[in-house]
This record gives sequence, C-alpha cells and structure tokens, in this order.
Amino acid sequence: MNITLEIWRQKNKETKGQFVTYKLEGVSSEMTFLEMLDYLNEKLVKEGGDPVAFDSDCREGICGMCGLYINGRPNGPKEGVTTCQLSMSVFNDGDTITVEPWRSKAFPVIKDLVVDRTSFDKLIEAGGYISVNTGAAPEANSILVKKENADRAFEAGICIGCGSCVAACKNASAMLFVSAKISQFALLPQGKVEAKERVRALVQTMDEFGFGNCSNTGACEAECPKEIKLVNIARLNREYYKAY
Repeated sequence: MNITLEIWRQKNKETKGQFVTYKLEGVSSEMTFLEMLDYLNEKLVKEGGDPVAFDSDCREGICGMCGLYINGRPNGPKEGVTTCQLSMSVFNDGDTITVEPWRSKAFPVIKDLVVDRTSFDKLIEAGGYISVNTGAAPEANSILVKKENADRAFEAGICIGCGSCVAACKNASAMLFVSAKISQFALLPQGKVEAKERVRALVQTMDEFGFGNCSNTGACEAECPKEIKLVNIARLNREYYKAY
C-alpha cells in the first residue's frame, strides 16, 4: 500500500522542529510500524537524506523505548500494544499518518522522535526498589502473601515505563507510572519496610521534574499498552497520606 507520513523532524532540543511530509510506496500490511520506519529510512539513506531518528530496542513490547504519538494517540489506534507491536494492517492504502514524539516538559526531545526519559530513571532511583541483600532467591513460601495481593502487585509490576501515560495525559502527569511502582511494593510485605520513604521520595522527584498533577480523566489507563489500572493512583494517594 501507499501512505503519506507527516513526521516531526527536530535536530535537537535547542532547535525548532517541524513536520516533514514523506510519500512512501510499497508498504506491506505485514510490517510493524517500526519496520515501516526502517523501510522509510532505507529509502532516505539511498536518496542521500537524513534518516528519521526513533528509539527502539527489544521490539517485543517489553523495554518501553519505542513509544510514538501516532495520529493523535500514544502508540497509535490499537489498544493494549506498544508502538513496536503495532501492525501496519490497521492502516489503509492512501492513509496519511502523523508521527510525533512524546510531548512533555519532562521528556525533552533529543532528535526527531527520540525523547530523553531520564526522568523515569531518576524516579526509579528515588524509590522504585526494595533494599535487600543480593544472593540466592529465598524459598517461595518463606513469606506468605495473599494471592489477591500477589496478583495485584504483579499487574502493577508489568509496567514497562514507556511514558504512554504521560503522553496521553493533558497535564503530562506521571501518576500512573509512579503509582504502579508504589503498588508493586505496597501490596507485598517486602515493600512495607520502606513504604513511607519510598512514596515521599517518588512524589517529590516527580514534582521536581515538572510532571503535572492527575485530574482523573483516565486517559493514562486508556492508552497504557500494559493496561495498568487507574485504581493504582488511588493507592498511591493513600500511601502518600499515610506517609505524613
């Protein structure tokens, strides 16, 4: 199929960016979205042009690096998938596809579609862990955990830190990401020792990087590729109140 791409091009965070139009022919519906961008870049290189910079690593929906704003939605029109899992079969011949980087003060553009997500790394450093001695894994039944709590902790723990929640939120809030990191520990006995320090440090760091506040519109849950639930934000708020 033949498509038209409107892609945001920006040399670096200091320069002003703009949309550039590319006509691309012979796109296979079996391609993933990133494979389509690879195809475009091969064409640009052959023509002596500058390839479009975009982020990716595993291309299996695990690492969270590939997120793009596609036709006004994080990761495109299909729910519950990352950009690398998005198939070109969801588009039609002759479609115009608009591709942008994440839009957030806390995610400054590095080049084109690549943004700096160091802020998420700093959030993890601030409190997204438990302090334990490394070594062999303990016996699974040495600390009993209610199955319901274990299941909810696991559901929160599958967050891949892609930033889709930030991109979807009109306030560029990171509350869904932070609440997932809070929940995966708050629901387990291993996380209760440092619970107060963790939530205070995460919320403070989130504010320092300029993420906005949550206004409960639910866009973050709707666009999360791992379908992290909004209820985690309520748990974050409860944990934060208990910490003071």
